[in-house]
Amino acid sequence: MSGPYAPPVPVRELTAVSADGARLHVEVHGPEDAPAVVLAHGWTCSTAFWAAQIRALATDHRVVAYDQRGHGRSPVSARCDTEALADDLEAVLDAALEPGRRAVIAGHSMGGMTVMAAAGRAAFRERTAAVLLCSTGSSRLVAEATVVPLRAGRVRTALTRRILGSGAPLGPVTPVARAVLKYATMGAGSAPHRVEVCARIVHACPRRVRAAWSHVLDSLDLDEGVRRLEVPVMVVAGDRDRLTPPVHARAIAAGLPRCVGLVELAGVGHMTPVEAPELVAGCIRELVGTYLVPAETENHAEHAEESA
Repeated sequence: MSGPYAPPVPVRELTAVSADGARLHVEVHGPEDAPAVVLAHGWTCSTAFWAAQIRALATDHRVVAYDQRGHGRSPVSARCDTEALADDLEAVLDAALEPGRRAVIAGHSMGGMTVMAAAGRAAFRERTAAVLLCSTGSSRLVAEATVVPLRAGRVRTALTRRILGSGAPLGPVTPVARAVLKYATMGAGSAPHRVEVCARIVHACPRRVRAAWSHVLDSLDLDEGVRRLEVPVMVVAGDRDRLTPPVHARAIAAGLPRCVGLVELAGVGHMTPVEAPELVAGCIRELVGTYLVPAETENHAEHAEESA
């Protein structure tokens, strides 16, 4: 991959160790003293999925991106559940940020579910200034998915479950593979180079990891996590998303204690950070400028007064 979607070179790399001993690959970009942003990618993806946002934000933000367990450069783990995802996020925050430092956290798809799973934890609340949820859902993922072009019901749900849960190898990235991935995950107007990027990232995910996490998503129930997500949250969704259709974004926005925006993108599918990179980066900047920077300035002023 080249251009804006080539994985940027991090300032440093580190390993975060989760509660069960799982090791997570973490990349840190940007100035050390800049406002912090943490990026959590989705199912079958990796830190490379955030390449455009990292390039856009790392000029004046401290950007932390990590590979979910079993994805990218994080080793496969026997444990696959939403509590493990929450443990992993806490481990990354502890490893990559100084004690007491807060961040804006952006989660795409399973990364958004990671945030919802961690919402009730004291450590998460202490370290999180605001959240961006991109193309995600909290429950009924298989029942609401429209990948199979049939009327909603038991037949569509059963076929969707079989497709998403398949452990079959994806094989090389061919024209047919690109077409299938584009149909399932992206808007019809997505540029070929963006389809290529997504295909390469998704095809690189080990098939047993893909299958294992599909079963977790099938039984997902994080509605309570939405209600416990008390920090300011912005929700972004594509109106052509077949994996997590906009019904999920609307339900999440309605259930959040502090929803600060719901953005539905015309013609965009599930891969919002790749399909609409500037908008996603802009939303993160807005959250940082509104909810993180003012609080950091106030804290610095208080510390200065105490020292005087």
